[in-house]
Amino acid sequence: MVAPPARPALGVDDELVLGIPRQRLHSTLDWRGVRSDGLGGYLAQIEREAEFRPRSQVEQDPSWKQLIPYLLLRDGERLFLMQRTRAGGDARLHERYSIGVGGHINPGDGDVLGGLRREWREEIEAAFEPDFEFQGLLNDDEDPVGAVHLGLVYAADASNRPVAVRETDKLSGSFAPAEEVRRVYDRLETWSQLVFDFVAAPASASSRAPERRIR
Repeated sequence: MVAPPARPALGVDDELVLGIPRQRLHSTLDWRGVRSDGLGGYLAQIEREAEFRPRSQVEQDPSWKQLIPYLLLRDGERLFLMQRTRAGGDARLHERYSIGVGGHINPGDGDVLGGLRREWREEIEAAFEPDFEFQGLLNDDEDPVGAVHLGLVYAADASNRPVAVRETDKLSGSFAPAEEVRRVYDRLETWSQLVFDFVAAPASASSRAPERRIR
């Protein structure tokens, strides 16, 4: 578990988010997409070196990677596909699609999985909490937002249990076959495109996820 340090002074409406300086990572982040092999060094560094900093200080700083648990929710072969409405504050995201549930990790979460569990409760309407299985790390330094974030990709299966989005004024969501997700690929948010590329690729020994989970 990553223990929070003494809290620095926060500005109005600021929050502490978990992250790690890029230079402290095991190796360079020289890939784009989801990587599931050779992650031992990265995961060890994240467990040892991650710390909380005010979001306002790191949101525009590519030398710092904010850690984001990012959940791909399945129901068998179907994926939970969400679409943003026009009610959200960022017009760039209006009517864009996503297959990922997640967000920043705060001190009260305790660890990465704690942050993911909180996001599940806040964003998803369901009478259960699934098993979250770690899949790999997600990186995209070609995008200004991606350059300051590092995704920790998880997958879970609803197993025929009902699931819905909570903020129905901002999102709609339902399970969809991969073919339907592929039809809206160009309107998927970038991280969702990269995760879809990962899950849609043929399975191979090199693409299998490590068994280790980050705690």
